Amino acid sequence: MNSTPQQPQVLPPPTSVSAPGSGDLRALFGESSAVIASMTGPTHLLEAANPAFFRAIGRQDDARVGLPIDELMPELAAQGFVALLDRVYRTGEPYTGRDARVLLGAADQTREAFFDFTYEPRRDADGRVTGVRMIGVETTQIKQAQRLTAEHRVLLEQIARQAPLEEVLEGMAKAIEELSPGMLVSVLLADADGRHLRHGAAPSLPSFYNEAIDGIATGEAVGTCGTAAHRRQRVVVSDIAGDPFWEGYRDLAARAGLAACWSTPILGRDGRLLGTFAMYHREPRAPDEADLALAGVFAGTAGLAIERHLAEEARAAAEAREKAARDDLAFLLNASTALSADLDYSQTLSRLASLCTPALAPLCAVDVVDRGRTRRVAVAATTERDHQLLAAHLSDAHAESDDAVTRVLGTGVTEVARRAPRGPGPWRELRVTGYVCAPLTERGRTFGTVTLLSTDDHDFDSHAVTLVEEVARRTATAARNARQYTQRATLARDLQAGLLLPDIPDLPGAEVTTYYHPAGEGLDIGGDFYDVFPLDDGGWAFLLGDVCGRGALAATTTALVRHTARAVAAYLPDPQSIVRAVNRALLQPHGNHDNGFVTLVYGHFTPAPGGGLDIDLVRAGHTYPLHLTRSGVRTLKSDGSILGIMPDPPLTTARLRLAPEQSLLLYTDGITECRDAQGEQFGEERLISLLERAQRRPPATLDLVTGAVHAFTGGRAGTDDQAALLLTATTEST
Repeated sequence: MNSTPQQPQVLPPPTSVSAPGSGDLRALFGESSAVIASMTGPTHLLEAANPAFFRAIGRQDDARVGLPIDELMPELAAQGFVALLDRVYRTGEPYTGRDARVLLGAADQTREAFFDFTYEPRRDADGRVTGVRMIGVETTQIKQAQRLTAEHRVLLEQIARQAPLEEVLEGMAKAIEELSPGMLVSVLLADADGRHLRHGAAPSLPSFYNEAIDGIATGEAVGTCGTAAHRRQRVVVSDIAGDPFWEGYRDLAARAGLAACWSTPILGRDGRLLGTFAMYHREPRAPDEADLALAGVFAGTAGLAIERHLAEEARAAAEAREKAARDDLAFLLNASTALSADLDYSQTLSRLASLCTPALAPLCAVDVVDRGRTRRVAVAATTERDHQLLAAHLSDAHAESDDAVTRVLGTGVTEVARRAPRGPGPWRELRVTGYVCAPLTERGRTFGTVTLLSTDDHDFDSHAVTLVEEVARRTATAARNARQYTQRATLARDLQAGLLLPDIPDLPGAEVTTYYHPAGEGLDIGGDFYDVFPLDDGGWAFLLGDVCGRGALAATTTALVRHTARAVAAYLPDPQSIVRAVNRALLQPHGNHDNGFVTLVYGHFTPAPGGGLDIDLVRAGHTYPLHLTRSGVRTLKSDGSILGIMPDPPLTTARLRLAPEQSLLLYTDGITECRDAQGEQFGEERLISLLERAQRRPPATLDLVTGAVHAFTGGRAGTDDQAALLLTATTEST
């Protein structure tokens, strides 16, 4: 080591992060030149050689000419090269080798090299072989360039497939150390603030050294790496022992056996500090052009890997935030669904406690004001013991003035504390460390509270408090709805019953089976309807339809269609004219709103001579009727537009002879458009296939259909009503 401090070299940082080009390779490995040697006699005395020959074999050219080649280069004999010279000298035939590997130098200083060479016989005037001439080109540089390119390509592929940053940097450091024996590589990563450097990769440095420099600050005279990061420039220290930059780390470097260090800052495309790329040596030395080129190439590659890693981290963080937001939304949506599932006041409050535990806290209690007193109506806990302890804490405790429930009931404001409630309770046994008490408020009146209790390491942040308040708000709304539900549901059921055919009449030569299933909980009047009634000529009318919408307007429209059809059937001759009369009625405004549109199948049937039914029907925008026979299922095509849209909709009449034991199935789209858990529709094709595989007598046919629909949807209530009417011709004849 030099005893006097040397001024460190400060060189500009690399400017490229792309793959090494021809200029980089020349800087890294130099340029090839021809190697020429002329030997004479059977012992292959070296007669003459150019300077490139002596440089290639690592020996001075003085006093070397005139020695046999195996004495000058004894390592060649064991590798078979002297035997090749003997063969060329003996046979007079030249020999050419490509990319031949040769180990040059003594055992302690062996250098691996590759050559393209030719051994040519030298002849005298009479054509006799007098010696051998060797002409070669060293290809070591090309081999090294190929290895560099391959290693670099592997690194880029790792970066492209988003391999872990540690894996990429570790592989890069090992590849460089293999390309440059004696070099020790270290990569440090900059903190987000750019003020500290963290361990990234250093496979050959001692672990104690890596631990000691992990987290070093960036700044002037903070070793080579800290200084390079601070200056944003390459810094070269050729002798650590005498360099002022290493004043505070010299003993550490000596212990690790490090004598020289060159550090290149790793900069992002936006100029941000990403880290440092350092090359250490165990002997004092300065970098040559190849060292600096190698640092430039791989510092740029490391920068690409780090930027890709940071981008992936940012993407993962954004996805985590997005997932958290989705989870919150899913929690609130599930909470809303669960809270309104039963529409029972007590069950709604019990579900609130269950929803919050353990999703939001380990313990939850719900209290309400009932006849002037506070009453605990629901608790939830993660263990049965805690559940019993919390449930035993009854409302008498709320008489204390210093009680969170009492205060929140009075103020209507959420209370949060990082301690157990001050009032009496099993807080020590439950290991309570904090609580959130949120009001249940309906139209400005606080009627209850939900209290979440944290235990052990659990804690409430602002995010959790916001969720608690939102769940409390939704619970209050659900509880209010639950109180109103019973009266409204009763009214809706009564009205719905009045709009449906109460009893199926006895029909000559025919049997009718019906099915009706309203969507939801029955608070709204459904829009599906059916009817069967007698005609004056001895025939019968049947209809099935679907009104747009639900509720009171749908009920009004349903009644309008049924009553209009019944009223005009005695005066109009055929189904088409009756359907047109219904359409005219729909186009007449009802009060200050329209009646909406309707899809409908309307028809007449009369017993046919010899058995069966003669049917005339009109389809107005509805699902196609299905003709069920022993040989299969046929879709009854009949064109017709929705009613209530235009004054004169296009309509056609379809005629059908329904033979005995054949059926005509009318159904609403609530059956074919119901969906399974994956969102797939039941569909008309599945319905037809079901009917063709298992033909049954009514009402078993409708039982088969409704059972299949129930199994397909998993028993979930759909968003549309379902109705069906099955008309079957019996064997009874007229």
